Amino acid sequence: MHRLRAYHALLAVLAIAAYLSAEWGRIHAWFGYGVAAVIVLRLALALTGAPQLGLMRFYPHFEGMKLGNAMTHPAISRTLLLAIAISLLGVTGTGIVMDRGRAIGVAGTSPVYASAIIGETQDREYDERVRESGEDEEEGVVAEIHELLANLLVLLVGLHVTYLLLFKRPLARFMLFAEPRKK
Repeated sequence: MHRLRAYHALLAVLAIAAYLSAEWGRIHAWFGYGVAAVIVLRLALALTGAPQLGLMRFYPHFEGMKLGNAMTHPAISRTLLLAIAISLLGVTGTGIVMDRGRAIGVAGTSPVYASAIIGETQDREYDERVRESGEDEEEGVVAEIHELLANLLVLLVGLHVTYLLLFKRPLARFMLFAEPRKK
């Protein structure tokens, strides 16, 4: 469970940074590639066979769900996790499609060096290359889907956090690295 918690924290920080940096061009793309790398890491960890890291955690099972236990039944949490995973994969995939590896120097583009983080000139040049290539117009629909999925992801994560705080507080405390409450 500690590996899952570390993965969760890293993914959360990168996803928040990517969302908040939406207008920062190349830096936003780097955060997006970071999210993609963490997703690949998660898939690799799922292959280790550890039950807490398996992909079945995302599949909701509704058997045993009754009116009396509906809010605390695992199906609710798993349904939210599945929706978050689908949104996250969608927003990451559309981001990679739109960038085409430009931010990390793939496909014949020049790589980005650490010094480029600070300079606004490099970000303007990056954005200008995208506009000049005419890819901006082609990707209008993909960009809209990307933005829609990002906003949906924020909504779903908010619901997930609220659900855990209201109905699964010990798990929420554990995932937030808080000490368990003493009885």
